[in-house]
Amino acid sequence: MSQTKNLKKSEIVAEIAEMWAPLSDKQISDLSKNLTIKQYKKGELIYSDHGTPTTMMYIISGKAKIYKDGVTAGSRRQILRIVKPKEFFAFRAFFANEHYKTNSIAFEPTVIAQIPLPFVETLASENTSVAMFILRHLAKILGGSDERIVNLTQKHIRGRLAETLLMLKDEYGTESTKGAVCLSMSREDLACFSNMTTSNAIRTLSAFASEKLVDIDRRKITILNETELANISKMG
Repeated sequence: MSQTKNLKKSEIVAEIAEMWAPLSDKQISDLSKNLTIKQYKKGELIYSDHGTPTTMMYIISGKAKIYKDGVTAGSRRQILRIVKPKEFFAFRAFFANEHYKTNSIAFEPTVIAQIPLPFVETLASENTSVAMFILRHLAKILGGSDERIVNLTQKHIRGRLAETLLMLKDEYGTESTKGAVCLSMSREDLACFSNMTTSNAIRTLSAFASEKLVDIDRRKITILNETELANISKMG
């Protein structure tokens, strides 16, 4: 069992080192010494709003949901993004010298590699390739956030839901050749991701099904007419 764990860790270290390349042998060795692996159950808290960031996280398997609670008691939470395997997260606040401004929970059983942020900061100061990787990653997240803000505030309900379904398919792949969106999302999560009430999400999704744009089997959603969904999303 111990050999299997060590092999798994060495594979993850090699994976991250390749993304951050070039790293010296010492830097790779230091990365291995600092990296730990933790498993989370579905729905388990990964970090919470106002908490202090301590580790840079890298998803090995599973997915993490990043969300913000509503500003008033009982108000709807907003899902900001879902982090998938081979993606880093939970480090922005550290480099901004802030506490977390969001929450994160495991969307499904999830395994995460964690690297102490002070070590990452030191490594980035020594190695420009690591610093540039972090900069590009933050820039990509910022660009995606800007686009989502515009879409969620300016599009109508049908346009927002169509965009969400297409984004989930493009970002997270499909479960089968039929085109089922790989995320098995509750209607509440789908609504939170699309900035609408759960009842509106249910009605709009049912309308899409009646128009033969999607097929619904409990939580599984199969996209039947991607072109028309794209048109609905584009028209807003």
